[in-house]
Amino acid sequence: MSPSAGDVLCLLLVAILWGVTNPFLRRGAEGVERVKVEGRVWKLLYEAKFLLCNYRYVIPFLLNQSGSAVFYLTLASTDLSLAVPVCNSLALVFTMVTGKMLGEDIGGKGAFLGLLLTTLGISICVGSSVSD
Repeated sequence: MSPSAGDVLCLLLVAILWGVTNPFLRRGAEGVERVKVEGRVWKLLYEAKFLLCNYRYVIPFLLNQSGSAVFYLTLASTDLSLAVPVCNSLALVFTMVTGKMLGEDIGGKGAFLGLLLTTLGISICVGSSVSD
């Protein structure tokens, strides 16, 4: 089954929502490790409270989850063997690019080469699916 242009755009939207939000989720979660409470259950509850009361975490989390909803809806009309690698690998690309834009250390030339190879691989994957 060949994906439509709409399906490819939805997969790209999912990758963007998942990838761009990852660095913001990391930043929003900063400080959760300082939650000190006795007992595993209480610690888990206080960490959840910390995160849910932090707009810097909640907003990226909701955007990330909206990407999951789009992914789920897109699976109804897209081949799973195309959707999963496209979304996951492009999400990695968008995570690295966004992290770099935010000043994170993403690695050197090896990371850039990895981005290029991932993009090439996804292009081949999509191209072969469209031509089928």
